[in-house]
Amino acid sequence: MSGYEQHLDTYAQLIVKIGVNVQPGQEVFVTGAVDQAVLVRLVAAKAYEAGAGNVHVDWTDDSLSRLKYEKAAEDVFSRFPEWETGKRNAFVERGAAFISIVSSSPDLLKGIDSSRISSFQKASGQGLKEFRRAIQSDKVSWTVVAAAGKEWAAKVFPEAGEEAVEKLWTAIFESVRLHADDPVKAWEEHNANLHSKGETLNQNHFQKLHYTAPGTDLTIELPEKHIWVAAGSTNVNNIPFMANMPTEEVFTVPLKTGANGYVSSTKPLSYGGNIIDRFKLTFEEGRIVKAEAEEGQEILQKLVDIDEGSHYLGEVALVPHESPISKSNILFYNTLFDENASNHLAIGSGYAFNIEGGKTMSPEELEASGVNSSITHNDFMIGSADMDIDGIKSDGTVVPIFRKGNWAI
Repeated sequence: MSGYEQHLDTYAQLIVKIGVNVQPGQEVFVTGAVDQAVLVRLVAAKAYEAGAGNVHVDWTDDSLSRLKYEKAAEDVFSRFPEWETGKRNAFVERGAAFISIVSSSPDLLKGIDSSRISSFQKASGQGLKEFRRAIQSDKVSWTVVAAAGKEWAAKVFPEAGEEAVEKLWTAIFESVRLHADDPVKAWEEHNANLHSKGETLNQNHFQKLHYTAPGTDLTIELPEKHIWVAAGSTNVNNIPFMANMPTEEVFTVPLKTGANGYVSSTKPLSYGGNIIDRFKLTFEEGRIVKAEAEEGQEILQKLVDIDEGSHYLGEVALVPHESPISKSNILFYNTLFDENASNHLAIGSGYAFNIEGGKTMSPEELEASGVNSSITHNDFMIGSADMDIDGIKSDGTVVPIFRKGNWAI
């Protein structure tokens, strides 16, 4: 077995053991591209070795996706197949574990009519609302991981030519601690460190966060019963899993109506097969009242306008500028990676598990607790080496959380 094959085998093992922690008899739902069949098959094999009852694979193909947006009838994009909705909901009800392997080009839909993209985002968001709710309340185990797609690799390493895919695989392997003597143990220790930061933030119980940086002066109020967590979580059966691999964040939910000021992006956002870059959002009482972008203005506005909830924030995440992914100096053009190199926020729905008792709350109870509801959730990066963040307690005490982009607490 070559070094690359050994690394891919170990990676598949990490995805199954740490990512979703497959249990005996459990079903597994894998989404992956046809050009990543080698990794998908390895993941399936490792899942069966762990005792999975059945592994279902949903194959995707970027070429066919692009062709559909170019050629299909207009009304296709305003409908989401009922059978797609039913399939995912059925797997949720059976307690399946969900693995999503992302590898698409960030420019996949460049040049496509933005109204088609927006229509499908709305339709799929509505069609997958119950599935998203299950994911965001940790009803099931789930993880998002990456594979080195050819077009994506060429975007990240434009000067590398035929070596671009190999370079991207190397970066992916490094980001998930694959080169540690014991990758599983390394992940367990990393998870513990992230949760330690979360506990410190929970003990302080900040009422507000104040962000300052070039192009940013934003205050975000937090719900009374907010909880800071890391990507390591537990499902309804108390089985631990890791929602994102890689992950470097500690995050919570903002009060829906609590954001005031403005914030500027520091990395491009890949959304709907397009790039949105150098953008600024202005908030009043939580709501986005102005969205400006130097690149992708129309796409950004359609993202904000998906529904009423997409005008508000659903996540506040802290990531030090000195994180391993940031230190790599690689711009991945992929949120899974770029969000772990930078403080970030998310437009759209909040996570139920970021509120005390939230996992068992109804949508109405979550809303009453200040958690935003939307059919979308999209992270965007705002951190830099120039960012300071203060935590403000209910008595007015100000505590430095970040200074010059790194932890100060």
